[in-house]
Amino acid sequence: MLRCRSPLLLALRMLSSSSSSPISSSPKFHLPSTSPPFSNLPLKTVFSGPCGFSLSQRIRMAPSKCFSSTTADPIPISTSDHTKPHCQNPQEPDSHSLVVVSFYKFADFPDHADLRKPLKQLCQDLLVSGGIILAPEGINGSICGTWESVERVIGFIQMDDRLKGLRQIESPVSPEQEAIHHGHSSSSPLAAGEDAPFRWDHVRVKLKKEIVTLGMPDVSPIEKVGKYVSPKEWNALISDPDTVVIDVRNNYETRIGMFKGAVDPCTTAFREFPSWVDDQFQLDGSDSEHAKVEKKGLDESINKDSEIPKHKMPKRVAMYCTGGIRCEKASSFMLSKGFEEVYHLKGGILKYLEEVPKAESLWDGECFVFDKRVSVEHGLVQGNFKLCYGCKQPVSDADMEAKEWEYGVSCPYCYSLKSEEEKERARARQTQFEAWGIIGGPDKGRRPAVKPDSVKSGPTNFSASI
Repeated sequence: MLRCRSPLLLALRMLSSSSSSPISSSPKFHLPSTSPPFSNLPLKTVFSGPCGFSLSQRIRMAPSKCFSSTTADPIPISTSDHTKPHCQNPQEPDSHSLVVVSFYKFADFPDHADLRKPLKQLCQDLLVSGGIILAPEGINGSICGTWESVERVIGFIQMDDRLKGLRQIESPVSPEQEAIHHGHSSSSPLAAGEDAPFRWDHVRVKLKKEIVTLGMPDVSPIEKVGKYVSPKEWNALISDPDTVVIDVRNNYETRIGMFKGAVDPCTTAFREFPSWVDDQFQLDGSDSEHAKVEKKGLDESINKDSEIPKHKMPKRVAMYCTGGIRCEKASSFMLSKGFEEVYHLKGGILKYLEEVPKAESLWDGECFVFDKRVSVEHGLVQGNFKLCYGCKQPVSDADMEAKEWEYGVSCPYCYSLKSEEEKERARARQTQFEAWGIIGGPDKGRRPAVKPDSVKSGPTNFSASI
């Protein structure tokens, strides 16, 4: 992502790579100077999922695509890992045009909290918006700003040797989004329009236990991780009949797009993935092909062993997610469970859609993204889905024709899950947004210019309160 023409960034890289000055294991962060702000296979015969859908609606794959007792020679995968920033081609974008950059890096980062304040301050000074997560296991973020500003933020992060080699994915910003991002619109007089990739005036830098929540601290991609597969090699890998392809995203993401022939675990959160693996596969240490679940405390007619079919551990597994971060952690978990060959798509779906021509693509649908673009297609152009602000799930034009759809309140996927009280609160928020462009009105976060009479100081009011 970083371009070679940035003098400041070159200087930072030269300083950080200099062998004449030793690097402290717990570096202190200092802000650089900144300029002024500017199938056909039924579910129950293959996988059972935790959600209410049958996987036959979600998996389009031939029987041989699932679990085969035959093995084949491993697909040759290059092991080179090019993490250095690349130079842009001669047709470089204007340094003042906008770009959305997603990045992450797993690293041993116990002093992560020290980076929060200077990083947030730098983003605010450069008008870079978005969200960044810092945790003992590394960094994960998605930010939006001018190319020049984003470069400076990425360069500042990588001044720490532990965070060098960030895995990055760039997404263009349309001229329409850019106009909304830089200025105000008629529908949003006080803040960036709702179609802007991020709020132009806001950046969140959060401290968390994990940069992607699996809920298993012992699983560490720093110690072991699956084999990376480039987008150009991905098609050959997943087309092999002995490769089981698993989508590790959540059901609201898989609903709008998947790789052809992939298995959908139907999870609602990433932390459910380990349980799905345990439920579906006969892992090492199992003596039978079925797991027996004893139901105690019931009468004799019910108190008997119930068999849940499990599948033999496949020789080869290929996993993918949006940008690659969930796959890194999932692959580490799979290896810890005894899976022998675990591969994952380098750069995730986004990198695949960026590099693989549509005519050669095995991707079917659109890819959900965690910003206000909602979804992207090949070439990372903005897709056709909108967002339900009631549940943050993607909705199509057909969904918005349904009787359950109410803008800013509900959609067919959340209408029955919300109480009338919750819907009324959502309507109130939507009214505020339509009136002021921000939730809470123009005085949100500001102290009143004049104190209300009820809190005025003075002998009369004080005695009255007694």
